[in-house]
Amino acid sequence: MERLNKTAIDGFILLGITDLPELQIFLFILFLMFYLFNLLGNLSIVALIILDQSLHKPMYLFLGNLSVLDIFYSTTTVPKMLSGLLIGDKRISRFGCIAQLHFYHFLGSTEALLLTSMSYDRYVAICNPLRYNVLMARNVCIQLAFSNWFVGFLYSLSQTIITFRLPFCNTKQVTHFYCDIKPVLKLSCTNTYQSEILVSTIFALVAVSTFSLIIMSYMLIGTHLLNIRSIHERWKAFSTCTSHITVVALYIGTALCTYLGPITQNSLEQDRFSAILVTVITPALNPLIYTLRNKEVKGSLKKIFGGK
Repeated sequence: MERLNKTAIDGFILLGITDLPELQIFLFILFLMFYLFNLLGNLSIVALIILDQSLHKPMYLFLGNLSVLDIFYSTTTVPKMLSGLLIGDKRISRFGCIAQLHFYHFLGSTEALLLTSMSYDRYVAICNPLRYNVLMARNVCIQLAFSNWFVGFLYSLSQTIITFRLPFCNTKQVTHFYCDIKPVLKLSCTNTYQSEILVSTIFALVAVSTFSLIIMSYMLIGTHLLNIRSIHERWKAFSTCTSHITVVALYIGTALCTYLGPITQNSLEQDRFSAILVTVITPALNPLIYTLRNKEVKGSLKKIFGGK
């Protein structure tokens, strides 16, 4: 009987965001608009960076990577969520659940590492402008970008293996709108304490180290800005960092609150709302955050589309 109860199940059911029919259509339209805005905004940035030679700089190489990540990051979870809201299809196969969890954490961790590389780029640009072309040479930027993707893949692979090596009981309902580590671990037949500790430890090593490096970069930038006498130059240098600081606060701050806490029913409910912020809203806002205050991007838009 114990062996039968611990047999591998062939799929899961995602509980989604709400069961209220009057809210489902409204949320479907709202999240679809955010998703389309995400695709339009980030694809525009990628196309702009490719087409305009003046944007072939380290800062925009990283920004292009960020836009690509945002597109695929949302696509990992949002279409399935929209399908559940519109037609009520909340089933997902075991393989689909594994793939969704892996790519969600692969793309998410890569984005966190990329934000760290972008903070280093800002540090070099502001504190060592004369050596910028040497320290941020094209091959260095490519190596940084590649290492972000590679480390993100290894991190996600470890988390996926830890989660799905456990046996699952007949309970298939995932308390989320996509497969994530904490709600999937909740379905295991065995004691998951060691797995939870291991998952949190690996996440903490990546998240805290990236966050610490970003904080260190901006502390050095802040110290450098205090030595600049011109208020105009000081503000100009600081304004180039505000977009990045905003994205870091939204993204890494939310992730720290989500994955460092214990697995409880209340935490799972809160995680769903946090996930909406990082998978639906933030990727759609990133193009606005990075372009509204960027004169080079706005100038490039005018040049390509013939605006005056």
